[in-house]
Order: sequence, then C-alpha cells, then structure tokens
Amino acid sequence: MAAITFYGNEESAGAANLIKHGDGSGIGFYGAGFGISVAVGQNQDSTFVTNSAGTDQGIKLRNTKYVSASGVSHNGGATIGTSGMPNYYAPLNIRFTHEDAVRVQNCKLRIFDRNDIGKHATGVNTYVYEVRHPDSVYSTGVNALTNRGEADHGWKEYDPVGPGDDAGNLMFDTTFTSSPGVSGANSVVSDAALTGVLTTDGAAHESRSHDWYVALSSSPDSIGSKTDYGLYFTCEYL
Repeated sequence: MAAITFYGNEESAGAANLIKHGDGSGIGFYGAGFGISVAVGQNQDSTFVTNSAGTDQGIKLRNTKYVSASGVSHNGGATIGTSGMPNYYAPLNIRFTHEDAVRVQNCKLRIFDRNDIGKHATGVNTYVYEVRHPDSVYSTGVNALTNRGEADHGWKEYDPVGPGDDAGNLMFDTTFTSSPGVSGANSVVSDAALTGVLTTDGAAHESRSHDWYVALSSSPDSIGSKTDYGLYFTCEYL
C-alpha cells in the first residue's frame, strides 16, 4: 500500500518526528520563539510542530530562514548558500513508502489556502527549496546533487499577489526530484563520487521508500495569525 508521511527534523538532534497531519498537526512559523509573531515583511526565526491554529507548542524544528534568492540562515546562523545546505538542515522530510520497490515521478509540491489547491495561502508569502545534499556537513555547494527536481538553487516563492512562477502562472507547482531513494541518496553517475550518494540509478531507481527534504520560510504581509495555509504534495508511482 502506498503512503505519504511527513516528518519534522528536530532542531538539536536532527531526529525525524512524525507529523500527524491527519489529526490537524502541522508546521508553524514564529518569531524569536513559540507564539511570538513574525514582523510584517520579515521571515520567521523559529519553526515548530503545532496544531492547525498554531496555538499548541510541539517539537522545535530546524529553522531555514529565507535571506536572498539563493541564501538561507539555518537556526539563526550566518547566511549560507542554499546549494551547500545538507538534507538534515531542512525542517520537513516528506516520505513516500510502498510495500514493493517502485519508482516515483511527477513529484510536485504547492502551498495553498488549505481549502482549494488552486488558491494561494492567505496573507503570507512562502519560500520553498528542495534540499539535495546528502552529506553530513555544510559545504559551499560542491556536494549538492545535480539530479534535482529544479535545476537551479533558488527558492520558489508562493506570493498571493505576485507574478507566480517563471511562466507567470499565479498558482504553480514546485517540481521535486523523481525517485530520490532512501534518505534522498539516489542520484546519477556524475554524482557518484559525492559523499552520501548510495545509488546512481537516476529516475529509474526503485525503492520501497523515497525521501525529499524541504526548506521552508514564511513572511506575513499583514498582522494576525495566518491559518488559511497548507502544503500539498503529490507524486505518481510505478
């Protein structure tokens, strides 16, 4: 049986904790700590597992704060390049599992208003980046995998009033890597020498588990809690 589950990477140990989205649990973005508002036009300084209203404090997660088109601050640290960010820095791990080894394709993510996947989240900009760097340490980008859903290393911005994607579509999908494999460690032959790569089958890779790692950052465009806000992920398997 196929299943998609969501895990949060804990701030200190990096342990993966199941997010029970079916029970209304999810990820919330805050200022300097839980319950502290993010200033309008600024990006979050902390990330927690919380309930659908953002009022129940759960585990504190890794924080990836948007700084520039390809820059990120991890857990309040100095700005680094997105391409050098290792998988475990990402606050969110999306996992596909199946009882048989399968490959996955047409993997897509979008941020929406939690009611209609054709509508943007209300009153908040969200930045998304798929982390493809299975090494255990940060580097300047030399260990980032070339086998990626998106060729560049820029954040994708979901802006309720902005121009949308590069083609001008107001709502769009961010394409994620086909068949990333266990721990996102499947790539292609040209990446074989990089630390952390386990298999080099590319999109043809079959596995009972596939992992994607997602850096997320959020910025409100007005005061008040933003609860019309969700993340949607879909893929095909064969």
